Amino acid sequence: MEEEAREIRRREANWSFIESQPPRLRAALKYYIETGDLYVASRIAGLTIEEFNELRKKAGIPNVS
Repeated sequence: MEEEAREIRRREANWSFIESQPPRLRAALKYYIETGDLYVASRIAGLTIEEFNELRKKAGIPNVS
C-alpha cells in the first residue's frame, strides 16, 4: 500500500516544476514524494504545513497515503 502511494506521487508529480525550485524546496518536495510525510517535508522546506501544502499542490503531487 505504501509503495503504491509512493508510485502515484512519483507519477503525478510535475517534475519540471520540482526541479526548478531552490535546493531546499526541491529536497522537501522529493522527500514528500518518497515518504508522504507532510510535517517533516514542511520542516525541510522551512515552511508551515499550510505553505508546504500549497507548494505540493503547485507541484502536482497528490495527497495519497
